[in-house]
Amino acid sequence: MQLLDSRRLTGPNLLLDRAGAVLEVSLAPEEAEPAVAAWLKNIRGMQEAVGWGTEEVAVRRFPGGASLAISAPIDSLYAATEVNEWAWSAAEAQLTGEPAPDPVPAAARLRAMIAQEANPALLALRDAAATHEVSFLWDDDKISVGLGTGSLTWPANALPDPAAVGWDDVHDVPVLLVTGTNGKTTSVRMLSAIAKAAGQIPGITSTDGIEVDGEVVDLGDYSGPGGARTLLRDRRVEIAILETARGGMLRRGLTVTGAAAALVTNIAADHLGEFGILDLHALTEAKLVIAQAVRPGGRIVLNADDSQLLEAAGLLTIPVTWFSLDAANPRVRAHLAAGSDCCFLEGGSLVLAQGSERTAVVRVEEIPVTLGGVARHNVTNALGAIGLAAAAGLQVDAMAKGLRSLKNNLGRAVSMELGGAHVLLDYAHNPHGMAAIVDAARLLPGNRRLLVLGQAGDRNDEAIRELARAAWTLRPDRIIVKEMPEMLRGRRPGEVPAVLRDELLRLGAAAESVTIAGTELEAIREALAWAQPEDLLILLAHTQRDAVLALIDQLQTIDWRAGEKLPD
Repeated sequence: MQLLDSRRLTGPNLLLDRAGAVLEVSLAPEEAEPAVAAWLKNIRGMQEAVGWGTEEVAVRRFPGGASLAISAPIDSLYAATEVNEWAWSAAEAQLTGEPAPDPVPAAARLRAMIAQEANPALLALRDAAATHEVSFLWDDDKISVGLGTGSLTWPANALPDPAAVGWDDVHDVPVLLVTGTNGKTTSVRMLSAIAKAAGQIPGITSTDGIEVDGEVVDLGDYSGPGGARTLLRDRRVEIAILETARGGMLRRGLTVTGAAAALVTNIAADHLGEFGILDLHALTEAKLVIAQAVRPGGRIVLNADDSQLLEAAGLLTIPVTWFSLDAANPRVRAHLAAGSDCCFLEGGSLVLAQGSERTAVVRVEEIPVTLGGVARHNVTNALGAIGLAAAAGLQVDAMAKGLRSLKNNLGRAVSMELGGAHVLLDYAHNPHGMAAIVDAARLLPGNRRLLVLGQAGDRNDEAIRELARAAWTLRPDRIIVKEMPEMLRGRRPGEVPAVLRDELLRLGAAAESVTIAGTELEAIREALAWAQPEDLLILLAHTQRDAVLALIDQLQTIDWRAGEKLPD
């Protein structure tokens, strides 16, 4: 048995409906039940000893380990991790025959920590926000009430008396949440375009950064709680659209509750093995934590073409809007028959059905990022965006106008002509995303096909090989495997490209057709140097996307032609 991780949970999460602390522990099969039982006995005893007898405990077992959680007051979460760790240490001692730690001095020490961390001003402001029915956001540095244009924010060490707050000026703005394995960032951008078309000032967070009304606030991966809080405290924001990554929900929990609606794009194998999430069923449960953030009367928008979501939806207690590429999807048909909301593709149009009313929102070929319907995954994303926009009360004409207006998807399913060659630029980074881009590439012209392929080091060998198998279904004439030094994540340099190349050769690729480049930009320069007119280049850009886009802009500016030497 081994303690792997101890952390705070700052909001509702996979184990609890409130804040607390959690341990991740590894356990052999024969250790699991005795270890959990010993932890339960010790944690309950210590909770009583420190005055937390009404706090909850929760256990989530998984093959090879368990997550052990306790709820706690939000002003005592660091102390809560110490309480939890003490209970685990006591359980370990009990099971290994070591001397048991004395709970009496431990309880005195932990009570002192709780008292030192206690922040009555924080709790008073939280309670006042609840009384005024507005959101309350907190972290170690800042505390805020209300959201967006209705927010007020203070330093954590200078909180006002709730009676001195001008509550008449505090209010929330609509919040929409987007999660799933693939398509999150594109869906967020679609929603932002729809909100802007509706005359609102949208703010978005994504794996690319934070933006307000199209202005970049910060670049980087802001799909977690920190990015959400930063955006929701921006007083320009009239509607917030938050990419909500699985990792943030598992690591810290939800940032907000009271969202108008949430969207789950799909469920596919990615990041398995983290936080005890070992299979698709568990991954689905983790992503559906987002449903806890939806306010009463809100909706969750789900992909009816996803078997995992179809199976799990029965556990939800909030209304569902289903979306599908197939108007004859059985779940969609049953939902329509019950008078419930759906979105689907029918006769080339994206249709919104609400009760007995059906509206053709926009035709596929009018949405630039679908590449005329070739990028079927973006047709799916557009349907999900329509469902989420409808749940937020945005009008159909804004949905159509917004989807028509989104032309620059920043490296996701971007098709262009470059010097006489065809280029498909995308972000695909897992087998599900790769399958989608391969489906699109098959429908695009190309005398020869080249693929730039890479993977981060935090996937296991089998997941890396599965990505190679998905890529090989295209049977490209040339594959350049890229190293991504920024994303080694514990791997040795060259290790991931070697696994990808080995699997491609095993599948039948000719050795001379699969080369390795030291960086993403080097790989894409090599691809462009190889290209001839009418070739198709599928360029998967992740870590150096901005540099890749700058190179493409440079080549367009100088009117470079495929087959010519690249500029230095």
